[in-house]
Amino acid sequence: MININDLTELCRKLGCKLHTDCSLKDYTTFKIGGKCHAVVDAASAEAAAEFVKYFRVNDVKYTVLGRGSNILASDEGFDGVILHFGSDFSEVTADGTRLTAQSGASLSAVCVKAQQNGLSGMENLYGIPGSVGGGLFMNAGAYGTEMKDVVVSAEYIDENGALKTITADEMKLSYRRSIFSDRNCIVTSVAFELTKGDPDKIKEAMAECLKKRTSKQPLEYPSAGSTFKRPEGSYASLLIEQCGLKGQSVGGAQVSEKHSGFVINTGNATFADVMKLCEKIKNTVMEKTGYSLELEPIILK
Repeated sequence: MININDLTELCRKLGCKLHTDCSLKDYTTFKIGGKCHAVVDAASAEAAAEFVKYFRVNDVKYTVLGRGSNILASDEGFDGVILHFGSDFSEVTADGTRLTAQSGASLSAVCVKAQQNGLSGMENLYGIPGSVGGGLFMNAGAYGTEMKDVVVSAEYIDENGALKTITADEMKLSYRRSIFSDRNCIVTSVAFELTKGDPDKIKEAMAECLKKRTSKQPLEYPSAGSTFKRPEGSYASLLIEQCGLKGQSVGGAQVSEKHSGFVINTGNATFADVMKLCEKIKNTVMEKTGYSLELEPIILK
């Protein structure tokens, strides 16, 4: 049970902002979702750890959000507290060939910081619409580069609210998985080890990556990014297109005509619209090709 008075006092004590009666549409890139009782903007790793302890002791339902780019939120909302890692927790610092970023920083901001410091290795991650914390949580990647290729360590909050450090070798990073996604842990900062390079060439590579992304992906519409994980032996977008599903829609949800791997919100899509369309896609692909597709976005409800 959420006690707003207690939560307000804890936020005051820890220097965090509290927002009540929020719309999840404002916290997800899909622009879909109902109400949430409260959102707490994390101001520090120590503050976030104290909130985790408070939630556990008081049996308060909670979840964590960064930029909300891999989230599909229910129309019924979330009857708990969102611990939000956003602009108040987004510092990126450079020291030699190492960058350290707080989990609320966008991956693109880290790529820009790397370029400004003449550091190469993250160019292909430029334009991914996610945060550092969320990116490591799911081992985000694009165009042949994944987080696991550049991450060396991270700080996180464990299930009991303790602050800990972990090396990349211990993270069990694989395709869209990590030790963080297997456990109820919260990434608070990430350290990247890069290589020295020419800032101008790095900038050109980032621009080329963004051009490729813009030309091939429906960035002009709200979405959660790639809707389905890549099945072993094929590609979700290829299978969906082969099954004649490109452009198919349910309500305001549509299989993008630009890239069939994206289900987009054409303006007024609901959670139910997206789920019905995704179910239709999965059933059709299984029936026609034998491949089983798995949703990539996390369902928040």
